Amino acid sequence: MRYRRRLRSRIIISFALFGLGLTALFAAATVYMRTRLEDQLVNTTLERELRHFVDFKRENLSPDAQFPMSLIQLQIVRPGRTATVPLAWQSFEAGVYDIEDIGREGKTRPYKLAVYKDADFWAYLRFDVSTQKLGERQLLTVLAASVLAFAVLSLLIGFWLSARVMSPVIELAHRVRAMSRSGRPELLKGHFADDEVGQLAAALDDYSTRLTEMVERDREFNADVSHELRTPLAVIASTTELLQGSPDLTDKLRERLRRIERAVRQSSELIDALLLLSRRERQAPTDGETTDVARVVEQVVDAQRPHVANKPVEVRVEIEQPLAAVAPSSVVAVALSNLIGNAFKYTQAGEVIVTVGHGRVTVEDTGPGIKPEDADKLFERGVRGTTVGKGGGLGLAIVRRLCELYGWRVSLAPRPQGGATATLEFNSPR
Repeated sequence: MRYRRRLRSRIIISFALFGLGLTALFAAATVYMRTRLEDQLVNTTLERELRHFVDFKRENLSPDAQFPMSLIQLQIVRPGRTATVPLAWQSFEAGVYDIEDIGREGKTRPYKLAVYKDADFWAYLRFDVSTQKLGERQLLTVLAASVLAFAVLSLLIGFWLSARVMSPVIELAHRVRAMSRSGRPELLKGHFADDEVGQLAAALDDYSTRLTEMVERDREFNADVSHELRTPLAVIASTTELLQGSPDLTDKLRERLRRIERAVRQSSELIDALLLLSRRERQAPTDGETTDVARVVEQVVDAQRPHVANKPVEVRVEIEQPLAAVAPSSVVAVALSNLIGNAFKYTQAGEVIVTVGHGRVTVEDTGPGIKPEDADKLFERGVRGTTVGKGGGLGLAIVRRLCELYGWRVSLAPRPQGGATATLEFNSPR
């Protein structure tokens, strides 16, 4: 196994080394710049003074001529005898001042003026600080350029360090993404060291293993439920069919057998829909066949008529145009059974109109209706309306989940003239 420091230690060490290296570089650069600038200023000053001295000697050939230093000018006088002192200096009290004066070359230059005054003497010392000012400007320029250069360098080093430090996390993300695309679980822990990333990989392995086991158990349960429930339903359906063929059955018994037959068909359709939702898989009809929605509507209306019973309710089915849905007939039947069954169940008088066409099925009733604020909440699991209107509980929640699975849209809305309208919109067949 490859050895790596823990991620936290790597980050701490990387930042410590980065700070140490950057500080050392900046300190070395500052010392170098200061030494270079000081050396440059000293050389410039010496060369200038030497030129001035040569020029002075050309003009004053006497060996006794005294060369006045251009950097320093000193005057000392008695109080009241200041004729030789510049007028601007005489107003200063004792102290040190920043002034500007005209130099030998006739240009304004910065100076320091030191003034001393007592009862016996007034002394003035002017020192040329233009060289120092020039050095300060150069130092600031060099420092600004250095800060910019170090900022760029820090950015580049930061990118490099972050890539090195975060490389295990990026590798883990790539492996998880690849595993997600392939759909095949793969153990991740073996690819990483025993650090924080390795611990995260181990946790993901544990979660993936438990999730895979859960999916396998769910598939086995779905297969068992499908088999165990379909078998008794098939027995009930075949027995009911045989009983209906008996010649000595009364009309009342025959109607009861038809009700049992409808209940068996509804149970089979509901089992199919619930298994589809459990697997979250589309079970499209084979050979490109589609479901005739109008035919399913007629079957559902016939199956749900017992909810109307002897109530003064008129049921109308209007087929405006053919409508096909790319889905199993059992799924379409379960979705429509909830909408139509609720309309039959809660309408005490009036009419229920089921309209098929234009890509949708609309169920209108004259029942107690729903409140607008309850329209969307009724599709949530276990939620019922504040009025005795469209059911709630699990039925409408199952309809919403089927619509999400197949890309349909379902909605409830109150009718202006009373009652409610349920609409189920299908996608066009592909």
